[in-house]
Amino acid sequence: MTARLPAHTAEPVRGGGLIALIAFAAVAPLVLMTAPALASQLAGQFGLGPERIGRLFAVELGAMSLATLPAYLWLPRVDWRRAAACAGGLFIAANLASCFAATYAELLPCRLLSALAGGSLMILCLSTAAASANPDRAYGLWVSGQLALGALGLALFPAWFARYGIAACYLSLAALMALCLPLARCFPPSAARPGRPADAEAQPWRPALVGAAATLCFYVSLSGTWTFIGGIAAQAGLTPRQSGDWLALATLMGIVGSVCAAAIGGRGSRRRLLIAGYGLMLLSLALLLGAPRVGRFAAAALVFKYAWTFILPFILATLAALDRSGRLMSTVNLAIGGGLALGPALAGELMAAHGQNPQTLLLVSMGLAALSLALLLTLRPTTIRSPQ
Repeated sequence: MTARLPAHTAEPVRGGGLIALIAFAAVAPLVLMTAPALASQLAGQFGLGPERIGRLFAVELGAMSLATLPAYLWLPRVDWRRAAACAGGLFIAANLASCFAATYAELLPCRLLSALAGGSLMILCLSTAAASANPDRAYGLWVSGQLALGALGLALFPAWFARYGIAACYLSLAALMALCLPLARCFPPSAARPGRPADAEAQPWRPALVGAAATLCFYVSLSGTWTFIGGIAAQAGLTPRQSGDWLALATLMGIVGSVCAAAIGGRGSRRRLLIAGYGLMLLSLALLLGAPRVGRFAAAALVFKYAWTFILPFILATLAALDRSGRLMSTVNLAIGGGLALGPALAGELMAAHGQNPQTLLLVSMGLAALSLALLLTLRPTTIRSPQ
């Protein structure tokens, strides 16, 4: 059985549309995917302290998430191809302007505009994947593209920064987006007539709320743990270099996880795949409990990164099956940003309250992951099962 095409698209997503969503979704969040390298360069080049660097990335993340709010209005009314071209043009202009920013005050508004454009593109990509015949595979490739380009950026940017400064990142973003712009015509058009929503059928609020809450819990759990996994590595007796090597390998395992999800596509039951993926995530968190030694820490880090990138495409495909108007996937973008922001904040408070002991943090993360799975499993089985 094929997936029902959401009413907010005029035609099915074909090969070009899939390439477009992978390309745009890889470039739009690249700053956040390469944040460790950028943070070091910002500190050295602009003389910024941790607070101002954190504020700058908070602005980027917040603006990408808040792009959801105007999307509620324009997503069902505007031709998605034109929207992608406009957002891509703004992204290019903002990043070119960032290259010439000489002070923090000049850089901040440029990054705000870039993130708003990038968030709009991410919403288009999420909605396009929801409209595809195989959303499981589409979301798997969506994650894979982000991780692969992020890993490449982390490998290349430090050397480029040494020669060209932070402008090397922003110029690269503008150039990559310029290469993506011709693909904007591959997005599906909106089926809405001007000034009227594309889908008059009301979106059931209860399953939509449950799905958004499940996504939020999932992202709070994973981002809180991953933010402080370096501290857990130090407690396990790893040197900073050893920790960095294992976490780099874990990033590769993340790519493997998303590729596996894409390869499985719609051939399995989402319910079983979700249970298996969450089971691996809970196992990895349990392995981190009790001051693990090097071997147990390494296994936990690899399994954790593999598990969450494997789970995510099936979470998004589950929610896509519930989406009647396109607005739910916009809300998911907000839930993702909220989870990424709340996770480190909550984890930091828990670590501070327990003398930097990560045990409570890990238990809370396990609870949130289990809650996320439970919420997803309350949705109708017909929406959790993959199309065959």
